[in-house]
Formats: sequence, C-alpha cells, structure tokens
Amino acid sequence: MKKLLILSLAALTAGTFSIGNSIPKTVSAEETALDPACKSAYLCDYESGTEVYAKNETKRLPIASMCKIMTLLLSFEAVDRGELSYDEMITVSENASGMGGSQIFLGANLSYRADELMKSVAVCSANDSCVALAERVGGTEEAFIARMNERAKELGAENTLFANCTGLPKEPQYSCAKDVSVMLRELLKHQKYYEFSKVWLEDFAHPDGRTTQMTNTNKLIRYYDGCDGGKTGFTNEAGFCLAATAKRNDTRLISVVIGSESSKTRNATISKLFDYAFNCYESKKLLERGQEIELRASVRGSKTCEIPVIVEDTLSVFGKKGANGNVSIDYTLNEGLKAPVQLGDEVGTAVVYVDGVETCKTRLLAGESAERFSWWDAYRESAQKWN
Repeated sequence: MKKLLILSLAALTAGTFSIGNSIPKTVSAEETALDPACKSAYLCDYESGTEVYAKNETKRLPIASMCKIMTLLLSFEAVDRGELSYDEMITVSENASGMGGSQIFLGANLSYRADELMKSVAVCSANDSCVALAERVGGTEEAFIARMNERAKELGAENTLFANCTGLPKEPQYSCAKDVSVMLRELLKHQKYYEFSKVWLEDFAHPDGRTTQMTNTNKLIRYYDGCDGGKTGFTNEAGFCLAATAKRNDTRLISVVIGSESSKTRNATISKLFDYAFNCYESKKLLERGQEIELRASVRGSKTCEIPVIVEDTLSVFGKKGANGNVSIDYTLNEGLKAPVQLGDEVGTAVVYVDGVETCKTRLLAGESAERFSWWDAYRESAQKWN
C-alpha cells in the first residue's frame, strides 16, 4: 500500500537536501569569511546529517578526549541492551584508579554507580571513569577498544582508529572532524546523555566520604545560547578540540573543531560556526519520532484486522532560510502482513522528497501488537458467520 502526502513549505530549496552529504552549492562569501581558526572543522544538521560547512573534514588527526564520545556511546548502548544498568555498582580496579590526566580521583577497589561514572566522563572528562566503564562493559580495556573500532566502522567512520578509551597520546590513534560529528550524532540519540552534558558544576561523592567537584569542560554549555552537549579535548599533539551541539527551535546543529591554538579560540570558532548556521539555515520538522501516521496496516490471520503505524525516527527537512520547495512524504506499507505482529515490528517505510529528490527516510513500525488467531478464535468467528 502506498500513499503520497504532498506539503508546501517555505524555507526549502529544490534538490538541496541530503543525508550525510553536503548541500550541492558553490561556496558563499559568508562561508569564505568564516575561516575557522583550526586545523579541521565540520558543521552539520543533526536530524539529517546535512553538511553545512567543512574544512579538512576527513584529514586524520589526533582528537584527544573527544574519543570519549565513543566511550560514552558504547556505555549507553550497553544499557540499551540490558548488559549494564545505571544503578549498577562498578568496582574500580587499580588500573583504572591510576589513570593520569583529567580524572575524578576514583578509589581503587571502591564501588561507584555506573551513571555517576558516565556523568563524570561527560562533565569533567574523567580518564579513570572511562577505564572503569571500559573494563566493565568490555570485560577488559583491550576488548572495549576493539569494540570502539568496530562501532566506528559500523557508523561509517572510516578515518578513525582508537588505541585507548581516553584519548591520551598513544600511536596509532586518529580521527577526523566529520567522523567525530557522526559519533556525536549517534550519542545524542540517548536522552539520558543530556542530563549529564548540561551539568555545569556538581559535587562527585566517593563512597569513602571524599568529595570531588566537577566543572564542565565545555564552557559553551553556560555561555552559548542553545548549547546543551559536547566534548572537549586537549593534548599537545591534538591542540584544543571541541565537538558541540546546540538547538534553537526545531534546528539542532553539530559542530566540530580540531587543532585550535587555545580554548578561547576553539570556543569562539564553534560559536561562529553555530551563529552562521542558525542565521542562514533552518529545519522544518514533519513527523516526530514515535508519531502515529494516518494510515493503518492490515494484518491477516488476526482478530485485529488493522493496527496503527508509527514512525521510528523524526523526519524533517533542512535548508537555507527564505527558499521555496514542495515536500512530499511517501508512505509504503508492507503487503501481506501476517499475524503475529509485535509492537515495534517493521511494517513499511516513509520517505521524504523535496521537489522529487529523496532527502531522508525512516522505518514505519507497528503501533500495537496483532496476535495470531487461536483455534478457538477461528472456530468462534466461523460460527458467527454461519449464524
């Protein structure tokens, strides 16, 4: 079953929207004037992945503590799979407690809640918490690092190689601005992350009675309108780095800089990139994640003849302000659905087109379950029809 919903929205340009690719355009004077003060930079829309600005975006460079984006992502995904719980107590090894660099000063052989360790990584870039989480989730730090590299490949981050879970200098280890944006985009799908990333100042309580004060290393959380997440990084090799996200109205952006000369410069560069995108571009949200559409899916072999259908992910279009275009959503429901169908099963697809060009798509899911007819159900229905 197919149905095409036609919309007309201002602020859309024909054929300029894509997933994870740059908008087909010549470089504008505004973009030339950006001239970000760093070795590499990348700016994109969060929902669609559409590139807005890029500078040496695939150049392989050290990224310091920005690699903790992947450490956090794997920890959240372990929770999603039921392999870890936020309230689980994790006992810290001598190896984890002895990590140098930025740390929360975990005590060896003391036990901490998993979510508190994750928070300390997100807020104050704690190396000791990273290793404690890696050893718990991966079994060993080495196994966790192997999974970091596997996950990077799954996400299409082909210019990324991890050698540890902290970002401390170790060869060979590298990533690029575009890959960092991909990893941060995946992390931002976890709403719990924002509870941690928006913390500005907080005490971290140790089970032995000590207290360590955490201060967010991402100063834009406090000083840039709409910034609610991100990860800083610094080593002598990497320079000053930052991957950040900011949201205003329906538009969420991701910006990455690698190799700035100072923390002040990296913050100013990210702010400048955000300002440009918020001033010149906007998102139009069409459907929210989990929203029910007007079509219903037919199911054979069930007492429930039709079930509601929801979208798996948010659908939106992103483009320059003041442009025009026709937007359509093409719903396709799978034919011949047979019971049993479980809540959340895939039942079709939804594809968004702008002036006939595909821009994004998502799966359509069953909004409720449809159980198979039992022998008694079939007998009773036949008897009712006979009567």
